[in-house]
Amino acid sequence: MNTPLLKYLIIAAGIGQIFTAFVYPFIRHRVFDWYNDIKQLKPLNQEIAKTYGHYIQGINFAFGTISILCVTQLNTPSVLALALSGLIGAYWVGKVITQIAYYPMYQIPQQLIFKVGSYGMNFLFVLFACVFSVLFILQFKAVVL
Repeated sequence: MNTPLLKYLIIAAGIGQIFTAFVYPFIRHRVFDWYNDIKQLKPLNQEIAKTYGHYIQGINFAFGTISILCVTQLNTPSVLALALSGLIGAYWVGKVITQIAYYPMYQIPQQLIFKVGSYGMNFLFVLFACVFSVLFILQFKAVVL
């Protein structure tokens, strides 16, 4: 199970997750005009929306950091690796499902950078979902079966 390819994929996914954490504020501001939209909410709801945005950013960064710093541990059969790969995999599978189910109905700006960025981010989300789902399945086979 401890293959170099899987290690590289986990590290690549980790770098990608950190990238999404850093690009997230730009997307909120430039693509979705998010800050102007939340000004229409009551003050408490504005703060709740901002807090959830920061949670998403922090979780992406944390998952990326864990993926890079703990690549060997994530790739070695253990209950903790099983649980963590399952958590990260479920998070990104949920994100992909949300992208497919809800986001296609909204328009993104039509400039080339945003179109390419949209495909790039969706590619990353699917990559994260696949890497950690496969890792979870491998861990499940090694630890549970």
